[in-house]
Amino acid sequence: MQNDIEEILISCGEELDKALAHQRNEYLVIRAGRANPHILDKIYIDYYGVPTPINQMASITVPEARILAISVWDASQIKNVVKAIAASDIGITPSDDGKIIRLTFPMLTEERRREIVKNVKKIAEDTKVAIRGARRDAMEMLKDLQKEGTISEDELSTAEKEVQKLIDTYGDKIDDASKAKEKEIMEV
Repeated sequence: MQNDIEEILISCGEELDKALAHQRNEYLVIRAGRANPHILDKIYIDYYGVPTPINQMASITVPEARILAISVWDASQIKNVVKAIAASDIGITPSDDGKIIRLTFPMLTEERRREIVKNVKKIAEDTKVAIRGARRDAMEMLKDLQKEGTISEDELSTAEKEVQKLIDTYGDKIDDASKAKEKEIMEV
């Protein structure tokens, strides 16, 4: 009985961890006016027929607060990397000198900052939807256990409160991550 409840709580916790990790990964690729190597994480280059992320074929450094320097290990691939970055939706035009590719991040306007904050809030809301789904699934499994006669109504009530406590904790973590990202974006 108790093991079944614990398994459901553990499973729910794992789903909540995944949702929170996804939110944080989404926030990593949001451009906040500073050079951030993670902005390149979703860009792949066709490297001899294999889609390869930039960070697996080049070193990426941040020599200044608003500049990314990409040093491609295979010089024959520089043009392909430049093309892939230009074709991506990051909104930055790469410049290369034949050896190093530079991405200069422009200062964000107030209007653009507000747009990015809206996107941050949307990601947070999508994450909350995911955790509500995890709560719904956990509650259904608990009710199934109660219908089968595996747990009593009191145990069901206690377990539901535990699930809700878990959801509330993760809701706070989502809000904290969202507020921290909004603050970072709105800093001038």
